[in-house]
Amino acid sequence: MAHNTPGPEGQHDPAGSTQMFRAFVDEGTPQRRQQPAAPSGPRVGLIAGVVLAVIVVAAVAWLALA
Repeated sequence: MAHNTPGPEGQHDPAGSTQMFRAFVDEGTPQRRQQPAAPSGPRVGLIAGVVLAVIVVAAVAWLALA
């Protein structure tokens, strides 16, 4: 269990020490850029093409069997 009594340096602030730790960790690592999200245009076009192809094949089959 944690021992949270104030020490000789005064009252302990866990939030402050977390912030200092994060600043220390972030200081040593190079900043990473976020990758831009892939555009959904090609995927939408592919789905629309497949749906259109299924409709055309169904229409040709319907005309051939009628």
